[in-house]
Amino acid sequence: MRCDEASRGWRYRNGNRKNHPPTCKLRAGGFALCDRKSYECLSASFPAFYLVVSGKKRNFAVKLDVELNEWRMKQVEERYISLLTDFGFKRIFGTAMNKDLLICFLNSLFNGRQVVKDVSYLNPEHVGDVYTDRKAIFDVYCEGENGEKFIVEMQNAYQTYFKDRSLFYSTFPIREQAPKGSDWDFKLNHVYTVALLNFNMNEDAFDKERIRHHVQLCDTATHKIFYDKLEFIYVEIAKFNKTLGELETLYEKWLYALKNLYKLTQRPKELYDKVFDRLFEEAEIAKFTPQEMREYEASKMAYRDIKNSIDTAKQEGKQEGLAEGMELGIEKGMNQKALDIARNMLADGVDINLIMKYSGLTQEQIEKLK
Repeated sequence: MRCDEASRGWRYRNGNRKNHPPTCKLRAGGFALCDRKSYECLSASFPAFYLVVSGKKRNFAVKLDVELNEWRMKQVEERYISLLTDFGFKRIFGTAMNKDLLICFLNSLFNGRQVVKDVSYLNPEHVGDVYTDRKAIFDVYCEGENGEKFIVEMQNAYQTYFKDRSLFYSTFPIREQAPKGSDWDFKLNHVYTVALLNFNMNEDAFDKERIRHHVQLCDTATHKIFYDKLEFIYVEIAKFNKTLGELETLYEKWLYALKNLYKLTQRPKELYDKVFDRLFEEAEIAKFTPQEMREYEASKMAYRDIKNSIDTAKQEGKQEGLAEGMELGIEKGMNQKALDIARNMLADGVDINLIMKYSGLTQEQIEKLK
């Protein structure tokens, strides 16, 4: 499609003709990206596109590619929710009516090492012993029939101190086991922290060929388990690339669903296990109430913002031509997006502890934005 002179209505941000691509106003309405010299429409149906390149021409291709990819994603009507979003994950695994799904997933993860028969959901928001102590807000927090505690987290973006965060989270279910005002022999129940990671953790202690990693306290000389009641399980779902035809175990089917459910247009025969009846029923977007739909769209937007920020930062880093440039690009892009997310949440009056959870910023950094 070619845009003729009569239909053109050029618009630039801040009147800057050098740093911003032209947009052509179509007779049918809306704006389309056009080639500056040939006026050839790059995307006739893309509505009103504005690009901020901050004076760096090299950013144009990077941001254009990311924005167009996001737009294409929106054109595909989804039938099922994404379990990578906060809303989708908590709907499937964090509600009492769907606890059978959580139990099934945990049992597939433990593979006989621990058998979960029943769970009771606990308050996912925890505070320290005094008011000034920092809070911890878990995605899913529950207790097994024998008193064992399970923290289950979905993490989409890399955090420098994620190991520290998971260890910090585990202290809350440990401390709350201490009875108040009575004698206690210090006996503790098991605490399991399960972290589902939508990125490669790049941990030196891990086997790079494996996806699931079990961490416990052990003697460094004998490598024998010193304490078996505190366990961290990290699952790098970003590394899971099996196709439907390659799925063998229930655990692999769960990983496939976690990563790919939103891409499916119908239920595949490989996921016809009875336990997945409930999953596909609860995940069907058409059954959502208007309020649930709004919450899911907001959650999906937050997820895409994070993903696009990471993708953009990686591409900018690659353009530097050096590995260190990539690292700097990722760090710069993620820090900026974290600040943007925090500013928006502050403007909406969101609790500072929730802002820390979703942005990854410290309380001090957030306070400076006020």
